[in-house]
Amino acid sequence: MGDLIKVIETTEQMQQAADRIRQDGKRIAFVPTMGFLHAGHLSLMRIGRQAADVLVASIFVNPAQFGPNEDFETYPRDYDRDLDLCRSQKVDIVFAPDRENLYGRAYQTYVRLDRLPDHLCGLSRPVFFTGVATVVAKLFHIVKPHVAVFGQKDFQQLLVIRQMVRDLNFDTEIIAGPTVREADGLAMSSRNNYLTEDQRPAALSLYDALNVARKMVAGGITDASRIRARAEAAITKYPEAEIDYLSLCDPETLNDIDHITGPVLMALAVKVAGTRLIDNMVLQPGHE
Repeated sequence: MGDLIKVIETTEQMQQAADRIRQDGKRIAFVPTMGFLHAGHLSLMRIGRQAADVLVASIFVNPAQFGPNEDFETYPRDYDRDLDLCRSQKVDIVFAPDRENLYGRAYQTYVRLDRLPDHLCGLSRPVFFTGVATVVAKLFHIVKPHVAVFGQKDFQQLLVIRQMVRDLNFDTEIIAGPTVREADGLAMSSRNNYLTEDQRPAALSLYDALNVARKMVAGGITDASRIRARAEAAITKYPEAEIDYLSLCDPETLNDIDHITGPVLMALAVKVAGTRLIDNMVLQPGHE
């Protein structure tokens, strides 16, 4: 596509560009983002860069996935910095529509899954996964990617997108990118920007809890309630940390597991002084 990044702001122009790319016999890789990019996003772009001829990233803070009391208005944004970071990863096209262009004035069509959202983040954020599935479905129709890359840090989101792609017969391969962590172990997130230095130890308790659980499962402990109790203790010793959920569950269905006999997903969401953080890890019996 050349050395210069192309910014497209309308759905019509993006669809036309995608049609031309496909007509030229080239493959499109897509990384959807809400901007305020960090190293985790950039790692997904590098995966996409290797997977196709043309790399497209979107920047759009999706209002449909925010509840009425959540941080849509204050969600961190830095568009110029985001463009510079996209250039650094050799992104060919940045698709950056505004709200009206993507949703119009009388929008009323949504994509809703029946079971996967009834776990983990979906319990405390009831509109979230309908908003995610809807915007990703729209973006897939607009960008027309052969491959799309999503991070494993948002494990439930990854499962929801894969299920939607199967159920609705999208001709798009979904690639999972591993969680990228800061030097101290905190999972990369745009919301980390909200944390003060004093709140950092409480934020790190999520990773501490995961490592406690990992060692217990690797050591042969199979009682999920024991593991949960130890993990909760690692978090609740910080008074500013409030657990939303801490779950040991099936990595495919997200159903809770009481007795561990194989790989198990530990997923957790914790509010640290009001900042909601999530993290997860797949735990393997007998494996450190």
